[in-house]
Amino acid sequence: MDNFDIQYIINLFYILLKYIHVTLSISLLSMIIGITLAILLALIKIYKIKGLYFFTNVYISFFRGTPFIAQLFLLYFGLPEIIPVLKNLNAYNAAVICLALNASAYMAESIRAAITSIEKGQMEAALSLGMTNLQALKLIIIPQAARIAIPSLANNFIDIIKGSSLAFTIGVAEIMGKAQMEGSASYKFFESYLAVALLYWVIVLVFEYLQRTVEYKFNKAY
Repeated sequence: MDNFDIQYIINLFYILLKYIHVTLSISLLSMIIGITLAILLALIKIYKIKGLYFFTNVYISFFRGTPFIAQLFLLYFGLPEIIPVLKNLNAYNAAVICLALNASAYMAESIRAAITSIEKGQMEAALSLGMTNLQALKLIIIPQAARIAIPSLANNFIDIIKGSSLAFTIGVAEIMGKAQMEGSASYKFFESYLAVALLYWVIVLVFEYLQRTVEYKFNKAY
């Protein structure tokens, strides 16, 4: 460890912090888009909507059953060969879209399980009071399901944050990509990858704290 350069790591932290907004924006946008898709997918599975149910099962199976890196390369490098309009898709947007699609497949199952865990009698009671299915879902079922799904969805978000590190493979300048560039320039690969690993760890710890705070507030009502 004689060659270990702690000063290099400290200096690298300052450099990586300039790119942290890229990592966080990719993660947050992917989570917002992903959870929106996941709710739709979960409802399609719960109500077995004709014409969409089979597609939804295939979609979830594909994104859960194939490596994220393969999905990313397929979207960014592969599909533009057969869908020319995708040639205008930049690397940042490709990373957001692919992370959102991938995460939605996992979150859909979490949301579906949370919704189906709510007693059916509550939906029946809401309908008997004159509510529509949509009103009952929005006002009664989903708020309760959200409390159940929060731990799983929070884990999905943490996976999105870590998954965003692969965006550098298609040219996105986020913290992992910058750490690799700095390591290649200085030949201090150990320090570079240690610095980026520690930074991801801190980010995840912050969101784990926020997760516990949100869980506590939701559980106070019960």
